[in-house]
Amino acid sequence: MASGKESGGLNNLAFDMDEGVQDQPRGQGEKTRGSSCVAEEDRNKPTYCVTDVPPWYLCIFLAIQHYLTAFGAIISIPLILAEGLCLQHDSLTQSHLINTIFFVSGMCTLLQVTFGVRLPILQGGTFALVTPVMAMLSMPEWKCPAWTQNATLVNTSSPVFIEVWQTRMRTVQGSIMVASLLQILVGFSGLISFLMRFIGPLTIAPTVSLIGLSLYDSAGTRAGSQWGISGMTTVLIILFSQYLRLIPIPVPAYSKAKKLHTSKFYIFQIMPILLGIAISWLVCYLLTIYDVLPSNPALYGHLGRTDVKGDVVNQAPWFTIPYPGQWGMPTVNLAAVFGIMAGIVCSMAESVGDYHTCAKLSGAPPPPKHAISRGIGIEGLGSLLAGAFGTGNGTTSFSENVAALGITKVGSRMVIFLSGVFMVLMGMLGKFGAIFTTIPTPVIGGMFLIMFGIITAAGISNLQSTDMNSSRNIFIFGFSMFSALVLPNWIMKNPDVLKIGVKEVDQVLYILMTTHMFVGGFLGFFLDNTIPGTKQERGLIAWDRVHLEDSSNTLGTDEVYDLPFGITSCLSSQSWIRYVPFCPWKGHRTQQHVTGSED
Repeated sequence: MASGKESGGLNNLAFDMDEGVQDQPRGQGEKTRGSSCVAEEDRNKPTYCVTDVPPWYLCIFLAIQHYLTAFGAIISIPLILAEGLCLQHDSLTQSHLINTIFFVSGMCTLLQVTFGVRLPILQGGTFALVTPVMAMLSMPEWKCPAWTQNATLVNTSSPVFIEVWQTRMRTVQGSIMVASLLQILVGFSGLISFLMRFIGPLTIAPTVSLIGLSLYDSAGTRAGSQWGISGMTTVLIILFSQYLRLIPIPVPAYSKAKKLHTSKFYIFQIMPILLGIAISWLVCYLLTIYDVLPSNPALYGHLGRTDVKGDVVNQAPWFTIPYPGQWGMPTVNLAAVFGIMAGIVCSMAESVGDYHTCAKLSGAPPPPKHAISRGIGIEGLGSLLAGAFGTGNGTTSFSENVAALGITKVGSRMVIFLSGVFMVLMGMLGKFGAIFTTIPTPVIGGMFLIMFGIITAAGISNLQSTDMNSSRNIFIFGFSMFSALVLPNWIMKNPDVLKIGVKEVDQVLYILMTTHMFVGGFLGFFLDNTIPGTKQERGLIAWDRVHLEDSSNTLGTDEVYDLPFGITSCLSSQSWIRYVPFCPWKGHRTQQHVTGSED
């Protein structure tokens, strides 16, 4: 991984932010700090940009923070699917599923950061595919036998029981693998880049915002399991990230110039989420060992205990290596394929919005078409891998971790790369990874209150480049947002209204119309491209300029999106490379520079 700067011990922007460089004029300061991005007068700039490499010890802590941020959502997916797969009483297999999804998520993250969009964006399971999978498993022919619902009748080592859940898993696997071909085609063919011509702020804003808004029930359920603990987690993260972020902690340091001295470490700005989770987790552990929290599962606050999932830790193996086809040869269900394709369409729309938000928060230029094409294509390959390995899910960009970039101000892709390595290791070290299942549910819920709120705000912030004094834009955004909340809610209460008699079509219509971000994104896309309006009014001209200005003191070109290991340099001399939609070429970059100078 190429780095924009060398990490020299404690002499970096996480330390001594108020010394020396901040007193210099802007131009002179930039020369001094290389690609470093923080100026005291502008708190919105990232501390570390996309190509920066923090010191190794900071990389480890920050990578763990991203791992923990994604942990709650990733682990939730296998646990949700367990009921549909008849595995609710088989904790060992659930643990194996958790290891598998972490292993695949880590592999996909490494692929995305290295060869994909090359932004600091973590890959993981997607809730967009949970709904169609559960819809398939709820069909009469796939409903679990009654005896699997009774823990006393379930023998997890019985060949009959194993065949019951593996048959369902193999069908889910094959359906996801077939559906993922759509995303691979859309990405690597460059079709997504063609569609981006018609996707502006009024499409991205409702799509991304509704990702956060639509998850309010999930966040509320987890936080409501013990409001005191979830509130404590939320307050701690707010305290660290907003009120104490500019309060330094003195730590010992050494440099050739100053020898042994003390340096100021801005720990609250760099690791607010990790600190908030760790402190709340410790409090829950103390409340558990002193039996302050109830041990009766029927009582309120029980989920705040750290020993709720102790069986998973005890039964998980020390070492395991997931592999493709570990549950047997995948099969395909046509109805599930159509439903999963609908979820993949929503996932692609979410990811495109995440790419732009991630670029903005990490100090990178707006992602060019070839990078977006690679990113979507790699996500398709990730879903193919997830299906082959048998996670019961696909893969997508994690909006929670994009939100974490906005809080921590650390946009280094090396941190995300290392986080991917950790996830691969956690997938192989089953018992060690299972320890993290003891993070209490209300702690995760308190973190979600922050994360999903940031995602919603990040989506709305895309409107800053549009003319929001325009009645046209106000109508499009307002109608898209409100309709995307009303229609799915009404259809879920009246599921029979969309039935036309064809099972596969009914399922696709239901999934599409009950997905908030799809409804809002589609309405925003359709109205923005059909209602007359100037490019200036729609924000299409100012949108790119806003992104470029946000990163003007960091990375002025799109070289950050070049392929690694000198691949771009080797291919740039080939004339045919311009016809490959997912490959950068120098002619395109030169043309961009000429256009920019003319502007």
